[in-house]
Amino acid sequence: MEKLNQTVLSEFILMGITDRPELQAPLFGLFLIIYMTSVVGNLGMVILTKVDSRLQTPMYFFLRHLALTDLGYSTTVGPKMLVNFLVDQNKILYNFCAIQGAFYIMFIISELFILAAMSYDRYVAICNPLLYTVIMSKKACWMLVAISYVYSTFVSLLVTIKIFNLSFCGYNVIRHFYCDCLCLISLLCSNTREIELIILIFAGFNLISSLLIVLVSYLLILTAILRMNSDKGRHRAFSTCGSHLTVVAVFYGTLIFMYVQPESSHSFDADKVASIFYTLITPMLNPLIYSLRNKDVKYAVHRLWKKLYKNVCI
Repeated sequence: MEKLNQTVLSEFILMGITDRPELQAPLFGLFLIIYMTSVVGNLGMVILTKVDSRLQTPMYFFLRHLALTDLGYSTTVGPKMLVNFLVDQNKILYNFCAIQGAFYIMFIISELFILAAMSYDRYVAICNPLLYTVIMSKKACWMLVAISYVYSTFVSLLVTIKIFNLSFCGYNVIRHFYCDCLCLISLLCSNTREIELIILIFAGFNLISSLLIVLVSYLLILTAILRMNSDKGRHRAFSTCGSHLTVVAVFYGTLIFMYVQPESSHSFDADKVASIFYTLITPMLNPLIYSLRNKDVKYAVHRLWKKLYKNVCI
């Protein structure tokens, strides 16, 4: 009987955000604007921090990789989600579902540890300014980013391979707008204790360790700021951390709401809203937060725009 119930699936059906026909068109327009804004903003941040000579510092090096991860997971999820509003059944091939899930996990974990690395960078800049260029050398920055990418790729491949090596029961409807690993687990016929334990351990470690780095870094930063005698120095220190703190609060707040809520109040609708927030809205907000609150970025945008305008006129 067990063999009869196990089916080799060739595709999955993504339920999407809503099944109400009257909401399909307006939501498509809204999320298309959000996604395009995210792409333009993050791609612009990558280009800006690469070409502007005054933004060649560790802070903007990490900001460039934050923009790359934002661009990565919003693009992994966004286009397929938009298709859902245009078709009756949003189908995704079995292999593409695995690829989407793997890239999504990789980019989300990368973002957690890049945000942690940015916190450490701010700690060194404020608490050890004389040793900043030595501690946060180009080699050290690349090492921190490389560790984040290698580790996130390892976890992503481990979880994805484990899930897709198990047997699905034949029911292929995913109650989400992307191939979420937790939704896929609910479709499995095999014993899921091992993969659930793996996900729980890695999710707990990733969230707690990265958040701990952020909290300890900012606790030490706050202590250093309170010891400063100059009001100007305090204001400057706060301004350098303001954008990053805002991004951290939004990103971690959404993740904690989604994964640490009690089982009794857990719902798929709440998960979808939280997922929309950190897969589409947060990547759109991050470049806006950094460009609006950061004078260096504003000036860099102005210089680049002025340079482009001159070239066009010539």
